[in-house]
Amino acid sequence: SFSRTLSAQTNGTSSGADRHNQSDTLTTAQPPFIFTAVEQEPMPAGGMGVFYAFLQANTKYPNNAAKNRIEGKVFVTFVVEKDGSLNDIKILRGVSPDIDAEALRVFGIAPTWRPGIQNGRPVRVQYSMAINFKLPNEQPVILTNAGSVSPMKGESAYTAKG
Repeated sequence: SFSRTLSAQTNGTSSGADRHNQSDTLTTAQPPFIFTAVEQEPMPAGGMGVFYAFLQANTKYPNNAAKNRIEGKVFVTFVVEKDGSLNDIKILRGVSPDIDAEALRVFGIAPTWRPGIQNGRPVRVQYSMAINFKLPNEQPVILTNAGSVSPMKGESAYTAKG
């Protein structure tokens, strides 16, 4: 489980007043909140085990990174929307451009999640995970298009193996 603070942040859109007509009527648009702590955390449809299996089946170790033996942990953040879709997917801390792109790609095609719940209603929730890209120790490296992903004990992270 992730440690979360009891705060909400905006999605970065401005909330200033806009003037709409010559009568100088002010309207204030309130941006949707993105929660970082909720009563019920978002969860992948079918549970984390199903999501791990999705990552395992769909993560591909980039050929250039494998050839150059580039490894490391990519930290990804995203918003689980009210409808369960994943949006605003970003790299918090990356490894290399091609490994980072693969992490973004696989999260971009992820199935919908069960949304977070606050006060009995679905809300937008910021969520972060890590994928550990690790090559096997054996030489030579055999490049395949199939990635291997497994949870790391004691962490909310996944290992993509070449």
